[in-house]
Amino acid sequence: MSRASAVARREPIALGLGCDRGTPAATIVRVIEEALAACGGRLADVRAVASIDLKADEIGLLQVATANGWQVRFYPAAELAAVEVPNPSETVRKYTGTPSVSEAAALLAAGAGNKNELLIEKHKAQGPDGRNATVSIARISP
Repeated sequence: MSRASAVARREPIALGLGCDRGTPAATIVRVIEEALAACGGRLADVRAVASIDLKADEIGLLQVATANGWQVRFYPAAELAAVEVPNPSETVRKYTGTPSVSEAAALLAAGAGNKNELLIEKHKAQGPDGRNATVSIARISP
């Protein structure tokens, strides 16, 4: 089954989110909307949202979650680091202690057993203020 057809059948999905400190909600919304459009998803398909525990107080991320009625699961770096991902980053590891936030968080939130469940591996957008947000989308395991 193709990645697009999985979402076309309205399968539930999980978002993994990462962002620079102080990223505005508008930038996070934009990156989510772009990623959903790329895989044929809709906000209504989102059943789980996750990030690293360092972001538990990230205002923009929390505003987006609240506006959509999402509860965000926050994982410690060690748990995220244990997840095999297709795009590990030494820069991310330097700042967070794990080579992946968005991909690993999406996979954990989805209960996915492997990286092949990622519909969107890593989609990044930069806001007008220069702050970045990254989202990954995973198919939720039945």
